[in-house]
Amino acid sequence: MAAYIPVPRDLTRVKSKILFNLTKRQLFCFGAGALIGVPSFFLLKANGNTSMASICMIIIMLPFFFLGMYERDGQPLEKLAKQFIQTKFVRPKVRPYQTNNYYDVLIRQAQAEREVEAIVLGAEKTVPQNREKKPDHAAEPD
Repeated sequence: MAAYIPVPRDLTRVKSKILFNLTKRQLFCFGAGALIGVPSFFLLKANGNTSMASICMIIIMLPFFFLGMYERDGQPLEKLAKQFIQTKFVRPKVRPYQTNNYYDVLIRQAQAEREVEAIVLGAEKTVPQNREKKPDHAAEPD
């Protein structure tokens, strides 16, 4: 009888494990949780009873555990939280459908050109016609 080893078909989901079958991300999150949770346990144990201190330590360490372990659709918890905050609070709720119509751009360009022509023609009418301009290349008499 031969031993079978399951080989995943999608290799993009395979992550390299470092220590205790955990990834770098999980080790970092668990280490940060332990770094904050264990001292809080000893501080709370000195002031109260042990069960209350252990429950508080668990509550303090729980967010770090979720940061390290939770993943949905290949995205970690902080990316999902950022997207949730963006959609619920930052971006507008109503996003009207807008198109960039090429013909509207052409119409706006034609209107702008007409306005410029009107301004130029209006400026030419205000300039007195009896003055004659000297050509630039003409020499001045001494």
